[in-house]
Amino acid sequence: MTSHDGPEGSRAASGGAGPVIRQETADDHPDVREVHTRAFDDGERVPGLVEALRVAEAAVAPMSFVATVDDRVVGHVLLSAARLDAPRRIVDVLTLSPLGVLPEFQRQGIGTRLVAHALAAADSQGVPLVFLEGSPHYYGERGFERADAVGFRSPSLRIPEPAFQVARLSAHEPWMTGTFVYSEVFWAFDCVGLREPEGGAFTS
Repeated sequence: MTSHDGPEGSRAASGGAGPVIRQETADDHPDVREVHTRAFDDGERVPGLVEALRVAEAAVAPMSFVATVDDRVVGHVLLSAARLDAPRRIVDVLTLSPLGVLPEFQRQGIGTRLVAHALAAADSQGVPLVFLEGSPHYYGERGFERADAVGFRSPSLRIPEPAFQVARLSAHEPWMTGTFVYSEVFWAFDCVGLREPEGGAFTS
């Protein structure tokens, strides 16, 4: 797991209240599985995706964070390696997927805090771009923008154009445009292009 600048865990609200966002540990794996099983209600696909991405060989190590309330894991977000087929060369980038929160803890801002923490971690590691499939309304308020509108091509015709999102971070340079390429794990688990624009692809 890639480390990043800043404290290992951060409280989501001032005064010590609210969920703690911290790096995932091996001890968290069963709880993270429960989060995605319950958040997506999609059988083994999303939990299996997470487990495969943790161990897949990649140019950039995954970054995985949990949200805890009273030491209970209630949310999880994973950043994993992907590539951008840019005109000059292949660029290593990240995918934010999945993002899951236990149903009883949704609509409390936990997902928002997980996304912010993940983007800050990626930025601190010099990653130029983070891609995802998801609701343009939700992610448009959390650092993402429509990718095709700023020079990127989708990896699949099954991804609705508004749902193809990107966050351009500090290391991004103007020449870094082109086609986004998922890692093989996403294709193997059939986790590409499975949601409508407002549904959020593998996010909860």
